[in-house]
Amino acid sequence: MDEGLLRRNLELLHSIETRTGCHILLALKAFSMYSTFPLIARYLDGVTASGLLEARLGYEEMGKAVHVFSPAYSEDEFDEIIGYCGHIVFNSFDQWRRFAPKIQASGKQISCGIRINPGYSEIETDLYNPCFQNSRLGVTLERFEPEALDGIEGLHFHTMCEQNADTLERTLAVVEEKFGRWLGRMKWINFGGGHHITRPDYDVERLVRCIEHIQDTYDVEVYLEPGEAVALNTGFLVAKVLDVVENGMNIAILDTSAACHMPDVLEMPYRPQIIGAGIPREKAYTYRLGGPTCLAGDIIGDYSFDQPLFPGKRLVFCDMAIYTMVKNNTFNGMNLPSIVLHHEDGTDEVVKRFGYEDFKARL
Repeated sequence: MDEGLLRRNLELLHSIETRTGCHILLALKAFSMYSTFPLIARYLDGVTASGLLEARLGYEEMGKAVHVFSPAYSEDEFDEIIGYCGHIVFNSFDQWRRFAPKIQASGKQISCGIRINPGYSEIETDLYNPCFQNSRLGVTLERFEPEALDGIEGLHFHTMCEQNADTLERTLAVVEEKFGRWLGRMKWINFGGGHHITRPDYDVERLVRCIEHIQDTYDVEVYLEPGEAVALNTGFLVAKVLDVVENGMNIAILDTSAACHMPDVLEMPYRPQIIGAGIPREKAYTYRLGGPTCLAGDIIGDYSFDQPLFPGKRLVFCDMAIYTMVKNNTFNGMNLPSIVLHHEDGTDEVVKRFGYEDFKARL
């Protein structure tokens, strides 16, 4: 992790908070490196969690606002969740009715919301589309219960993934058309995540207009909960070539694994950038990069290089802070990469090293 690059992202996000009065939260599902939380806390209003453990981490390590949303809460965890969170969003009115008495009995001031499903999304991959057919996420207009809104202070939607502000603008038009009649009764609305705000081509001015339009029209507070945008392009994974073999093409086996260390390469899928590398056949030497596990499909992708690869050669993968530490695993007994924080003064801090005991403790 590069501290200076992280601060640059945070400064941009904070400038949007300052200009509009909105609240931006770190979505822990994408980035939970809590050694950076003291820095993040200087710029953002808190965190949003997907369940008990993330909520506790945000409460203990960030010390600011903690919001939580889960598709369904567990009875045996909910009392503890109440202790950590100031905002709780429910996925259904049935869940709201089930847990409202616990919230009231706690004596704690908790702002409760309902997640809505506007039935509109521009995400093309169903795996990441909260509005695809028969989605379990959010209440559709057909299932919305206006008579059950007593005690509900906010509406939440999350329909985006790595998208620009024009997508948000079109989404808000649908949200207003379907649910606008109840927004005036709310204290807040949460735009969810998926806003690629810190990407170089992101339309910040359009985002500001979207926020201000909703605030001015409905007199509500606006929350955004990006995960990727906070740590986008701030982290790097340094790998080493272990061997080069040939089977119809040159294949380099690395000491890092798509399956273990960057699982989104296989799940999304997506192609991470490597410093100095190009697309296949763009440069003189093309290689397929694979991991050292037994999984035949543990393939990162095909890349080209100016010079041949050889055992010991180091490759640097970009944008590895998000959805890596939170999703990596020790399949095949693969060790996890050390976590290193590169400070702005040029020094490197080894935050954590992993080994056998970490592997064993998960089993």
